[in-house]
Amino acid sequence: MSAAAEPSASHTASDPGGGYRIAHDLLDSGAPDGDPATAWQRRRDDYRLVGPLNRRNFTVIVVGTGLAGAGCAAALGELGYTVHSFTYHDAPRRAHSVAAQGGINAARARTVDNDSLHRFVVDTVKGGDYRAREADVYRLAEESVRVIDHLDAIGAPFAREYGGTLATRSFGGVQVSRTYYTRGQTGQQLQVAASQALLRQVAAGTVTLHTRQEMLDLIVADGRAQGIVVRDLVTGELSAQTAHAVVLATGGYGTVFYQSTLARQCNATAAWRAHRRGALLASPSFVQFHPTALPVSAPWQSKTTLMSESLRNDGRIWVPAAAGDDRPPGQIPDAERDYYLERKYPRFGNLTPRDVASRAAREQIESGHGVGPLRNSVYLDFADALARHGRDTIAERYGNLFSMYHDATGEDPYRQPMRIAPAAHFTMGGLWSNYDQMTSIPGLFVGGEAGWGYHGANRLGANSLLSACVDGWFTLPYAVPDYLAGLLGTPPLAQDDEAVITTAQQVQERIDALTGVGGTVGPGVFHRELGEILYRGCGVARSTDSLTAALGEIGELRERFWSQLRVTGSPGTLNPELEKAGRVADFLELAELMCVDALDRDESCGAHFRVDHQTGDGEALRDDEHWCFASAWETRPDGTAVRHREPLHFTAVPLATRNYR
Repeated sequence: MSAAAEPSASHTASDPGGGYRIAHDLLDSGAPDGDPATAWQRRRDDYRLVGPLNRRNFTVIVVGTGLAGAGCAAALGELGYTVHSFTYHDAPRRAHSVAAQGGINAARARTVDNDSLHRFVVDTVKGGDYRAREADVYRLAEESVRVIDHLDAIGAPFAREYGGTLATRSFGGVQVSRTYYTRGQTGQQLQVAASQALLRQVAAGTVTLHTRQEMLDLIVADGRAQGIVVRDLVTGELSAQTAHAVVLATGGYGTVFYQSTLARQCNATAAWRAHRRGALLASPSFVQFHPTALPVSAPWQSKTTLMSESLRNDGRIWVPAAAGDDRPPGQIPDAERDYYLERKYPRFGNLTPRDVASRAAREQIESGHGVGPLRNSVYLDFADALARHGRDTIAERYGNLFSMYHDATGEDPYRQPMRIAPAAHFTMGGLWSNYDQMTSIPGLFVGGEAGWGYHGANRLGANSLLSACVDGWFTLPYAVPDYLAGLLGTPPLAQDDEAVITTAQQVQERIDALTGVGGTVGPGVFHRELGEILYRGCGVARSTDSLTAALGEIGELRERFWSQLRVTGSPGTLNPELEKAGRVADFLELAELMCVDALDRDESCGAHFRVDHQTGDGEALRDDEHWCFASAWETRPDGTAVRHREPLHFTAVPLATRNYR
């Protein structure tokens, strides 16, 4: 099957049991043959161009206004294309990219610590446990240099050294300092800069901004993505927008776990609806649990709060050496503490990759060493750093994070350790795309966390802002015109085309189905229960038994959802309950596929930790002989899941067992 070919039921497939099928075709990555280090330059040289006078004749839809979406829309608008930018927020700067606090990586190698582009690639491929596409990682590294210079130029206020050069710090999984930052609010400042660039194009007339509009379906006609159907969140009105190409930059699906570090509005509906139209979904079970989140403190809590990984530069993680020790942390002497990351991983210490740190924290908590009122957390202690650097220096580095922690907990981290615990955070899985960021539906492109290619089975800290910026500013503005060049002279799909009318009718039918159940239980109740099922069955650690049980529970929950759901209010007006209901309906289907994917992948790799596949000292045990590929799932109209695969090849970074000890 070609990289941009829609899968069909005609492909030979076998049934391994478990309610899904395995296709025997191989997906083509579309990456240029030869040295992956030069692949991106060679591909750019081969891309077709669209002349300046023809660009205004092409219409592109960009869904999402985070760093990937805002960057893509602004760049295409600057080039002269007609762009429609959609967001369900009331302003583009409210996109969830604001929440990435710690920094953005780049292989600029300006610090004399022997960093290089090659080391960046090695760290990223190794950090992802060899389940990323190597050529994509090289592009990420190569463009990272331009990203920092570009963001600096458009106003991102990066921290600087005394002499004026941009400052860096370290993040997990590396032994160099390559993370650029704006105190503890990097995502927020980058999002402000990107939003300003987008609004500049809105003012110039090249971009039309549609706020408070939620994408509810993808319009596919003649085998190509040619538009979207959206719902106005204020009036409830459904409308369609057609275009020559569609870019989805709608973020990840971590809120499927209910309690996650993501904003409550984050959801999977745009990507899932595209998936149900034929876009393959890659590795949906690859979910990162951030080790530096605040622990759940009460059963009615609706989300968790992220503490930046940057804190692990100066904070030391520990638990009482004796299980059940309930003394206040200040009364536990150093000799009776277990700095377990420093003990187990002396080379990386507290800056081990997130999947490793989260599993280690889980082990300590489940073995009775957890701290806090619910014994569900570990300590992150800054006493040594405060003694070494002084309060002013620590406040300069992390002041806003310390204030946020104090506001959330009532505890002063300058005087006592923070309490942290793993929480659902980032999704490495996403819509499968080829090297050109195009999905299995021609004309549908993907960027940022909605995609999959860079991070494998575990994302390194500070690579999320980078991948979103690389996609938005420096990949999609090259790849989308190459596709558009083949459509010169073709008008956008007519609003009265049968595909537009049929898709809009199907969206209305789904809304009617949700409002017509007539039950007594609100959508939030089902969402919370789904999150509990996933944390138990498909969380930091998974097993055959836990995943099998989770699949059964999700199936039963779906039945109750469609028989007991209550949606108050009218669909023809502002209705947050209807929004939630539609998103939870999609989450239920997505959660089932996540568990199927985790059960199917009979190995451990990165954040996908199967307890039945671990080394003698408790590390993830890969099976490269049988599983060195990316799983890309199709969901057929009858609901049957079919797994396709893209073989992964590593030439610059040979396969090896990760070792952070």
